[in-house]
Amino acid sequence: MTSPYFTRRARARNELSDHTLEHHYRLDIFYEAISCQLMELNHRFSDRSTELLRLSTTLDPKSVDEPFRSGDVIKLVEKFYPEDFNEHEKVVLKIQLQHYEIDVVQHADYKLLTSMSELCQWLIKTRRVVNFHVIYRVDSLILTLPVSIATTERSFSAMNLIKTRLQNKMEDKFLNDSLVLQFERELAEKISLETIIEDFKNAKDHRVPL
Repeated sequence: MTSPYFTRRARARNELSDHTLEHHYRLDIFYEAISCQLMELNHRFSDRSTELLRLSTTLDPKSVDEPFRSGDVIKLVEKFYPEDFNEHEKVVLKIQLQHYEIDVVQHADYKLLTSMSELCQWLIKTRRVVNFHVIYRVDSLILTLPVSIATTERSFSAMNLIKTRLQNKMEDKFLNDSLVLQFERELAEKISLETIIEDFKNAKDHRVPL
């Protein structure tokens, strides 16, 4: 790795090089790849999305070795789920979090859980969901995050496939219809061609019979 690095063009002209192989692979390739990944992550995840994910990890059993931050759970509910909890439930949440840290987080079985879904199942199995029903609702909302993120990513991927350079000037309505077919292609494959023709015939009158 300490040998001089030459490009093909430089080697052909027998030029001297101040760069070593280590410098080339570390700076020109590895660091450049990391920079591209960071730019992509910053583009895809805004500060609001990052904060949402950070606050959501408080209730994750994987964070059992970290101090339990009940304030983050309250902030999560107030900032990202204000319509899902009324004022009374927010007060109840603060009370439940005080008991949750002792009765759940410090429980021996809790340390064996590896995911949010296992936590929800454990709360139901041990009937602790009765005492911590508001926290259970917060857990359930957090479990929907991967679905919503995956749906968003799927939408962008489908748009890149449909709205290409040749089809860049399509109208919004046609684009929306095309995206729906792309998202629900499992259902679209079950629709027969005869059904489409029949619906098109019934939509409006045509000069020439189909």
